[in-house]
Amino acid sequence: MNKSMLVGAVLGAVGVTAGGAVATYSLVKSGPEFAQVLAVEPVKTQIKTPREVCKDVAVTRQAPVKDQHQIAGTVVGALAGGLLGNQIGGGSGKKIATVAGAVGGGYAGNKVQEGMQERDTYTTTQTRCNTVNDISDKVVGYDVRYSLDGKEGKVRMDRDPGNQIPVDKEGKLILSENQTAH
Repeated sequence: MNKSMLVGAVLGAVGVTAGGAVATYSLVKSGPEFAQVLAVEPVKTQIKTPREVCKDVAVTRQAPVKDQHQIAGTVVGALAGGLLGNQIGGGSGKKIATVAGAVGGGYAGNKVQEGMQERDTYTTTQTRCNTVNDISDKVVGYDVRYSLDGKEGKVRMDRDPGNQIPVDKEGKLILSENQTAH
């Protein structure tokens, strides 16, 4: 073999090897390693948490009635009315005035005692409870707008990706360890 043939063979082998290396590199490095994040917006949902709120309130109640039929008031009123009616007139007019005074006094005494019983109240403290809902926001994901190879896209992720999203060899976003998107 002559020297020029040997040099040509070596240069040819080097050229083929270099060309193969460039071709392999371009296949492995076919696209960008990251998509550029343009905007991240948290996705929230409202959570309602019920809780019981209790407070003490003043309650006015009617005192128990001891004389339901107001007999004492009726009797006292009838006696007072009868005495007053007895002071009026003479003869049979006096008797009519006494009876009328007793009947009127009895009725008036009954109504006075009834009014007193209705106003006989006492105040006590009572605990009243009701359920209220505390409302809070919970982040359930992130809507991410990104740019990859000059094209914009949008994807929902379970975390905030920061400034970049990794891209696999096929040009798909790597959203989590076992999830990809176009």
